[in-house]
Amino acid sequence: MSLMIVGTMAFDALETPFGKVDRIIGGSATYAAWSASNFTNNIKQVSIVGGDFPQEEMDALAARGVDMAGVDVVKDGKSFFWSGRYHMDMNTRDTLVTDLNVLADFNPQLPEDYKECDFVMLGNLAPAVQISVMNQLKTRPKLIIMDTMNFWMDVALDELKQAISMVDVLMVNDSEARQLSGEFSLVKAATKIQAMGPKYLIIKKGEHGALLFHGKHVFFAPALPLEEVFDPTGAGDTFAGGFIGHIARTKDISFENMKTGIIVGSALASFCVEKFGPNRMKELTADDIDARIDEFVELVNFDISIIS
Repeated sequence: MSLMIVGTMAFDALETPFGKVDRIIGGSATYAAWSASNFTNNIKQVSIVGGDFPQEEMDALAARGVDMAGVDVVKDGKSFFWSGRYHMDMNTRDTLVTDLNVLADFNPQLPEDYKECDFVMLGNLAPAVQISVMNQLKTRPKLIIMDTMNFWMDVALDELKQAISMVDVLMVNDSEARQLSGEFSLVKAATKIQAMGPKYLIIKKGEHGALLFHGKHVFFAPALPLEEVFDPTGAGDTFAGGFIGHIARTKDISFENMKTGIIVGSALASFCVEKFGPNRMKELTADDIDARIDEFVELVNFDISIIS
């Protein structure tokens, strides 16, 4: 089963209360691909980079089964660059620099063998780009998952709503869910957002876990308490990659299996934050992942007896 990931491959400069890096590999598609490649080796990457993007980073993903034919390399251009500073709570950050560079002209043209993928992950991009990718598909994928953010709600709401109407799963954080729906209650927000088209809604709550909504069904997965959190930058994209990677491996798009996917995604995200950039993701073994998932199971597993 093939999985297509669409998103950014970029450079980041980061400052957190626990350290600082001036230039490190980042981007939504980078994190998602590293995460998903733990579960499937049939990944088709769609992105754009400048000639400054390291070939060894592309080769490392290719060695994990990521097809890079859909990555446009603009040899005389510069890759997307983002710089940010995190506050002590690690949930809030200030954007210091955003240089779109080659991303400003990103107009992906899918290779022919990308147009019949079974699963599609649309990273946080301009809704017009997300729509363009979906319109190029020859067959309807088994599942399309889409990430977005409040910026597009502010500047491209109509296009965003069109994109949302075309996908199966929408992924946003809690403040974005409230902004998109106009509701404070996340339950009411989920109902309104599902009415826009997606059958499933995932609401990320950072260190407080994630919620999965499907009709009247709700599932909550907590986040694993960690001793050290160095860099939360790619955690959401890593979560998404783990989620869709699990779905692609199992070929099961039921609500029950998505619940497992939420746990898998949360486990992968908990690794991501332990080091700057995707460095921790490059070290993971299957045993590491299995052990971390077991920790999540223990976190939510309990016996109870009611004394009458």
